[in-house]
Amino acid sequence: MSGRVVVLTGGVGGAKLVLGLTRIMPPQEITAIVNTGDDFRHLGLWVSPDIDTLLYTLSGKSNTAQGWGREGESWNFMAALRSLGGEDWFALGDGDLALHVLRTHLLAQGRSISAVTARFAARWGIETSVLPMSDDPVSTFLATDEGELAFQNYFVARRCEPVVRNIRFEGAVSARPAPGVVEAIVDPATRAVLIAPSNPYLSVDPILAVPGIPEALRGATAPVVAVSPIVGGTAVKGPTAKLMAELGIEITSSSIAQHYHGIIDGLLVDRQDGSAGLSEIAVAEDDTMMRDLADRARVAQAALDLAYSIRK
Repeated sequence: MSGRVVVLTGGVGGAKLVLGLTRIMPPQEITAIVNTGDDFRHLGLWVSPDIDTLLYTLSGKSNTAQGWGREGESWNFMAALRSLGGEDWFALGDGDLALHVLRTHLLAQGRSISAVTARFAARWGIETSVLPMSDDPVSTFLATDEGELAFQNYFVARRCEPVVRNIRFEGAVSARPAPGVVEAIVDPATRAVLIAPSNPYLSVDPILAVPGIPEALRGATAPVVAVSPIVGGTAVKGPTAKLMAELGIEITSSSIAQHYHGIIDGLLVDRQDGSAGLSEIAVAEDDTMMRDLADRARVAQAALDLAYSIRK
């Protein structure tokens, strides 16, 4: 079945699903709407971790063993930085650094994050449309038992150890969707909208916090299907399960469905978890672990099959 597929994504799990989609359909028919709530300024440079993870993944430059950064990276800059007593809690490889330096330079010239991202994607031969959720800055902050922490301080510097009480997205209320975001969701040519198995609270919620995006999803003619990040009663990677427990949320796919209530029409769950408590939406079961490229393509196909089976 031909037509555009839109994916809301963030982090490594999201990038894996988008890569899987490129193996089962023309990449140019895919639009990825990427979380930018993780973006921050470090050492004077503008860093966009989720955008970069997706760019590296789709261009074949990602470090698959590490799960982040570039393959074959060198670390001369970090060694020199440490010798000068500079902050080294956020690692910037030499190749990665070039991306951040050029992005910062182009933003200072008045380019938007959308335009800069499109330029990088074109240079690396990426045919998939990679759209930041907004050209306006939105920053994720977490209220923890150690006080309020900016996302990267929580995620990288503190390795997700603090207990989280609440999450807010600074700047979201006044942010606007980036050009093409709402248009892709509501386009009659769009046959499916997928929500990747990214962290719902840290990677997807910042996207949904931008006014206009949740409204577009609710009004979309295409079915909206999420892939649950829960496998066997826990999260595959990252702080999703820990975060849910700290927020008093049961670690089940049913909780994921409730979190996206009013947004999604269907949920793809792992066979280990089953469809208990999911009678109000369309559900499909599969092995949702994405260990290799074949798995990523299979999970992407299962999500599309579920979406195509739904009549809105």
